[in-house]
Amino acid sequence: MVLYDTILIRYGELSTKGKNKKDFINRLSRNIQRVVEDYPDLKFQNTYDRIYIKLNGVDPFPLTERISKVFGISSFSLTQKVETNIEAIQNACLEIANDNPAGTFKVVAHRSDKTFEMNSDAINRAVATVILKNTEHKVNVKTPDFKLHVEVRADYTYITSKIYPAAGGYPVGVSGKAMLLLSGGIDSPVAAYYVMKRGVEVEAIHFSSPPYTSNSAKEKVLELARIVSGYQGRIKVHVVPFTELQLAIYKNCNESYAITIMRRMMVRIAERIALRNKCLALATGESLGQVASQTLESMGCINDVVKLPILRPVVTFDKLEIIAKSKEIGTYETSILPFEDCCTIFTPKNPVTKPSIKRAEEYEALFDFESLIEECILNTECIVVKPIKEKESYL
Repeated sequence: MVLYDTILIRYGELSTKGKNKKDFINRLSRNIQRVVEDYPDLKFQNTYDRIYIKLNGVDPFPLTERISKVFGISSFSLTQKVETNIEAIQNACLEIANDNPAGTFKVVAHRSDKTFEMNSDAINRAVATVILKNTEHKVNVKTPDFKLHVEVRADYTYITSKIYPAAGGYPVGVSGKAMLLLSGGIDSPVAAYYVMKRGVEVEAIHFSSPPYTSNSAKEKVLELARIVSGYQGRIKVHVVPFTELQLAIYKNCNESYAITIMRRMMVRIAERIALRNKCLALATGESLGQVASQTLESMGCINDVVKLPILRPVVTFDKLEIIAKSKEIGTYETSILPFEDCCTIFTPKNPVTKPSIKRAEEYEALFDFESLIEECILNTECIVVKPIKEKESYL
C-alpha cells in the first residue's frame, strides 16, 4: 500500500484574483485548517498556485470528505513527495502503479522547473518504461484505467494517481458575512450552501416559540447547522425566543396578514443581531411563488423594514431542484423530520399574497412591538456548532 505523505490542494476561481490572490489563499488555508483542527500534526505550506498539507504520518483518507467540502478548492490529490531526480520519480510511480489493479495507465508529467534535464515527454517515457518492464500494466493514452500525475518542481516532485473533485467557489469569508434565517425546513440549509459558495461566511438565526415548538425542533435546526458547517468549519447560531412577539402578532393583526407581519418582525430582529455581529447582509431560503409569503409583493413588504440587503440564493429554484441539492449536501433527511417550527404552528387559512406596506404598518401600530423585539434580542441564546459532533459551546 502506498504511504502518501502530502495532500496537494489545487485552487478554483482563485486563479483569476490577481493582486488579491494572496489574501484569498491565506483565507483558504485557514478554512482548511479549521475543518481539520482535530489533526494537530498536519503542517501547511501555501504557494502561489498550490497548498501543500504535510501529513506527518496521519492517515489521509478520513480527511478527504472534509477537504472536498471546503469552498475555494477545485480539486486535491493524495501525493508522494520525492526528490527531483528521475530515479526517485520512477520508483515512486512504480510503487503507485503496483498499488493499482492490473490494467492500463497513462503518465502525465508537468515540468514546472524548466532547469530539470528532461522535458515532460521524456519524463513520461522514462516512467512508462519502468512500469511496463516491472508490471503487467499496458499504456493507454486515451482511456486509461488510471493516470500517474508527475509535477516536477525545483525543490521536490509530487506524484499522484487519483484527483478528488472539490466544492469550487470562493473561500468562505472573502466576501464578508451574512445572517441567515435558518428554519427547520428544506430550503434554508440549501441557501446557506450557496451563500457560502460565493465566499460569504454564514451566521444563522433561528426563531423558537416554546412551548408551541419543542426542544426537538431546536435540536433539529442545530443538526442542520452542524451539517452545513462542514463547508466553513463552524457556524454561530442565534436562537431567538419568539413566543411572546408571535402571540402579540396573532392577537392584534388580521389573520391574513399574520405571516407577513411575523416575517417583518423576524428580519428586524435578524438585522439588529446581524449588525452587532458585523454582518453585511441577511439571507433566506425563500423561493419565488413557493408559498403565499414568497411573492414579489410579500418580499417587497418584508424588505421595507430593513436596510441591509437580503440575499435569496434559491429564489428562482423550484422545489425539486432544492430537494435534489439538499440530498446532495446531506441535509434532506434531517429537514423532513416532523418537528414544527414557528412558521408552521399558526399558519392562517388565507394568507395575503399581495400585502400592502401601508396596511402592514397599520396593524403593527396596534401594539408595542419594539419592546417585544428588544426582549427577544435580550434573551437570544448563541450556540457555536462545528462539523464534528461534540458538545456545543454557548456564548
